[in-house]
Amino acid sequence: MRIAVEGCGHGTLNSIYASIQKSCQINRWNGIDLLIIGGDFQAVRDTYDLNGMSVPPKYRSIGDFHEYYSGKRTAPYLTLFVGGNHEASNHLWELYYGGWVAPNIYYMGAANVLRLGPLRIAGLSGIYKGGDYNKPHYERLPYDLRTVKSIYHVRDLDVRKLLSVRTQVDICISHDWPKEIVWKGKWQQLFRFKPYFETDARSGRLGSLAAQRIMDRLRPKHWFAAHLHCKYAALVQHENDLKTDIKPETLPGSVANESANGVKNADEIDIELESDQGQSPPATPENADVSESLRSELPASFRRESSASLPHPVDIVNKITNFLALDKCLPNRRFLQILNVESISNSPQPSSVPPHRLQYDKEWLAITRAFSSINPVVRLFRRLFLFDEDGHPSHTPQLYGEAQYRRLIEAEEEWVEKNLVEAGQMVVPQNFELTAPVYDPRINIQTREQPKEYTNPQTVAFCKMLEIKNFFDAPEEEREERRKSVAERIPRSDGTNRSYHSGGRGGKRGFGSKEKGGRGVGRSEWH
Repeated sequence: MRIAVEGCGHGTLNSIYASIQKSCQINRWNGIDLLIIGGDFQAVRDTYDLNGMSVPPKYRSIGDFHEYYSGKRTAPYLTLFVGGNHEASNHLWELYYGGWVAPNIYYMGAANVLRLGPLRIAGLSGIYKGGDYNKPHYERLPYDLRTVKSIYHVRDLDVRKLLSVRTQVDICISHDWPKEIVWKGKWQQLFRFKPYFETDARSGRLGSLAAQRIMDRLRPKHWFAAHLHCKYAALVQHENDLKTDIKPETLPGSVANESANGVKNADEIDIELESDQGQSPPATPENADVSESLRSELPASFRRESSASLPHPVDIVNKITNFLALDKCLPNRRFLQILNVESISNSPQPSSVPPHRLQYDKEWLAITRAFSSINPVVRLFRRLFLFDEDGHPSHTPQLYGEAQYRRLIEAEEEWVEKNLVEAGQMVVPQNFELTAPVYDPRINIQTREQPKEYTNPQTVAFCKMLEIKNFFDAPEEEREERRKSVAERIPRSDGTNRSYHSGGRGGKRGFGSKEKGGRGVGRSEWH
């Protein structure tokens, strides 16, 4: 299958699609089968969604996604994306299990495995931050300055679900780079171009521990990422220790337009980046292992002694993963790659003839059902949490081990086979519906009014199909009470409480920012 891979989206769909079209014209290709975007997609439907996105006010932009959401434009290629750290998080929250954000544009949810023709594709949204890893998805509108950031942090529950996959996948997508992946490619060239990466890489702080663990477990043929705004290719050999058996500087996969055997792939497009010549090369890298003092601060599930309780899955046999990270869509940046991908997953498919339809994955649906008794949000587990002074949960209950979940998943696979596979319900339905109002250019882009919380009909339908509880729904009375309680919890500078003005869309609701220097969004004013 011919797929296009884009780094960060940043609300530039028109330019991305135009670049693909131009590449296809130059190479006389009849289009592509799939576009993958590695996060920071920014599915901003209207002006209010900007208040659900962690971005300083001066960088706010409505982007062009709203044109696809409203129906003004239609995506010319099937588009699949994961979430990053600059998203309209309130919109993506509606689709925790995945769903269409616009016709022909599919969000993979917090974590997912899907199938397209012969390909089996896994995805993990968000970025890793240890302090939030063991918490539930407790963030609900209206967001404060803490929750607008923590909402996109990767959670243990979603990682455990991906680690429960025991059969081969072809592609994994993440926003973060897997931890230590930097040492598997041309790290010297990377540090010349991005010198400030070196300190984090040498200290073991560059990359996601969660993504690293998933890569070690699933061993996909291809891993695509974004986030760090540069192109970087690496090759991971799972059978042996790459640091001792293969020199990263000579890996054939270190150049993204070369295949694993070092042969140039004529079907791949390399959009050149600015030259990095003239910079001084860094010293030879030290051991990139995580120090014991740093490792002791990690969640228990990431410590070495917390290895899988079951042996490595016998059906995951791939030995080499080709890693590729790409830049954001700007002139003279390497943001796009087009390549042919062959399946190694050997998954039976109803049809392998294009055009392919996006399909659910049998094993993943079984995993979803097996974990469905766990509320991914905070409400039903409230008595089991410790809370900080802001009312945010500080930990989650201990989950079962892998062996226990394996038995549950095997039983659920039988349920999925009987109720969905045999019933012919494995094709993802084209059931996109508008939830928020479409973009109105008359509303000031700097409005402080926060978006409303919506129940997405796609999530309702998915939960109904799997016969699981929908935790991403709430009565309007509860939502209104939450908005009021959050507003009342924020004190004014004069010692009184800030009031929350409800009413219509024109009311004053939510937060804005006054920048106080640095890289953060500064203090927030409530009205």
